[in-house]
Amino acid sequence: MRVTFLGTGSAMATGERFQTGILVQEDGRTLLVDCGSGVLHRLQQSGVGYETVSSVLLTHHHLDHVADLLPLMKARWLAGEEHLEIVGPQGTKGLIDGLLSVHEYMQEKLELRVREVHPGGFSVAGFDVSAYETRHSLPCLAYRFDDRFTFSGDSEAFAGLANFADESAILAHDCSFPDDVDVSNHPTPERLGTALAGTDIGRVYLTHLYPHTDGRHEEMLESIGVHYDGDVRFAEDLTTITVE
Repeated sequence: MRVTFLGTGSAMATGERFQTGILVQEDGRTLLVDCGSGVLHRLQQSGVGYETVSSVLLTHHHLDHVADLLPLMKARWLAGEEHLEIVGPQGTKGLIDGLLSVHEYMQEKLELRVREVHPGGFSVAGFDVSAYETRHSLPCLAYRFDDRFTFSGDSEAFAGLANFADESAILAHDCSFPDDVDVSNHPTPERLGTALAGTDIGRVYLTHLYPHTDGRHEEMLESIGVHYDGDVRFAEDLTTITVE
């Protein structure tokens, strides 16, 4: 399995980190998890391209996770592609219907298959996925791909989510702000380290990084390390990880 970070940033643009998007690939199967602003460009830079992406899995519906959905639809239509599957939590069909009501000319340009999923198991793009409800300001799902890769989506750090990710080879976890920022719906390093304590995860990548984290990576890693002694790194746009 190959996991590529297309966007590791947040709703506040930095110019270096685009908004959330992760590619999961294996044996000719490709799945895009979230589709924030800039992800369409990162797809081209990754060498994969939007023509290859026929399935999108959404964690939730905040703008920085869905902003490039319509651009993806239009690019695929113009490239002669005919299908797109969009899977996400409750409300996903309403989201897509709303977007297409604003941009009416995109209606019926593609054969859209929209499906809503709930906590538990399901399949998408040939991948078997488990979903877990996170703690965020909108309904949001974390996703686990067997024992190889787990993505937290947006969430506070808490024991239930850490247990959901336990024994994953790779965990990509929201860590939006340093410890001195008073925030809810997202974790700080100290809270994340506390939640992860006692879990057995091969490697943790920190993502969904706000500009507040710039220049503070070392202190954030030290804060996590007080509670959690595993391998923790910062995700970067266009980094690809191979998971056996």
